[in-house]
Amino acid sequence: MRVIVVGAGVLGTMHAWQAVQRGHEVVHIEREAEARGASLRNFGLIWVSGRAAGEELATALRARDLWEEIGAAVPGLGFRANGSLTVVTTEAELAVARTALARPDAAARGFRLLTPDEVRTVNPALRGDILGALACNRDAAVEPRTAQRALKEALLRSHRYTFLGGREVRDVVDTAGGSAVRDDRGEVHSGDAAVLCTGAWLGGLVRELAPQLPVRRVRLQMMQTAPLDEQLTTSVADADSFRYYPAYGGTALDTMAAAQAQPDVAAEHKMQLLMVQRTDGGLTVGDTHEYAEPFGFDVDEAPYGHLTSVAEQLLGRPLPPVRRRWAGVYAQCVDTTRVVHRERVRDHAWLVTGPGGRGMTCSPAIAETTANELGW
Repeated sequence: MRVIVVGAGVLGTMHAWQAVQRGHEVVHIEREAEARGASLRNFGLIWVSGRAAGEELATALRARDLWEEIGAAVPGLGFRANGSLTVVTTEAELAVARTALARPDAAARGFRLLTPDEVRTVNPALRGDILGALACNRDAAVEPRTAQRALKEALLRSHRYTFLGGREVRDVVDTAGGSAVRDDRGEVHSGDAAVLCTGAWLGGLVRELAPQLPVRRVRLQMMQTAPLDEQLTTSVADADSFRYYPAYGGTALDTMAAAQAQPDVAAEHKMQLLMVQRTDGGLTVGDTHEYAEPFGFDVDEAPYGHLTSVAEQLLGRPLPPVRRRWAGVYAQCVDTTRVVHRERVRDHAWLVTGPGGRGMTCSPAIAETTANELGW
């Protein structure tokens, strides 16, 4: 087969990877010279711990296995099975962690509840005043700024992959037994199938192809510090993460929410702390969630102050200087219980979008499902 993939973020690249691994030829079209959207502007977290039971957790667990396989084949991904700690500092937060540990799927998630001493043994960099942490050994990380480039270089070595950057797709039409994509240079690329993974680009051709698309855009803010002078051995979350991940709902969470309201800035920006160390030693720290468009063109400083304060409380020391701040936008299904939106927009063309904040985690398994369903 010859497969046309549109969009070179992590979801599109994983579709290209699946096609090439199955022996097919791929033409990969990206409107930027290189991908530079949400797939690069994230934590690089393979985050199993907070996923909803059922399809979402199953997808995340399958993707976690695929990430490890691909990481072994492509060292440039920077894959590492570092696990995570969701740190708790109050009795109400500890009760939520205990409830998570009692879930019937806790073992599948790799959950353990650690005492303060055990936390410091696992991750000595966490020297703040804490009551413990919910550990997840299934969580992992890759390097988001370099992962797409490393995957592209590996795909090019297959000699069945062509990358066309700086081209915007203007039309998708059916052909005899296949699909053809026309770009803004007037060139037509024909294949047996086309898959559009357009991320947060939901207007223009995407709106024409799928006018009732049940997907919205979400904006986030993050930052990255200079290198920390010691290893952060796991990814780290604060207990506000319990509020935003579906695995933690229930009476204990309701009690926590009633007992300890978020600070105003955290509530306003729908914040949680996530923190992961990059291979250069720097810390990626975030994030916020904004749903109402039009989004601002600038970044708001107040959330960065809150994130810094929480991170320093957990570390028990000042953060290194901040080197970068940025905003990103991703596409999320309006029905947030759906893992992804997959829609047939032409006889031989499909639109795959809307994984939301689970895109980096789940993209290998989403692409595998697409390939299976399309009979690749």
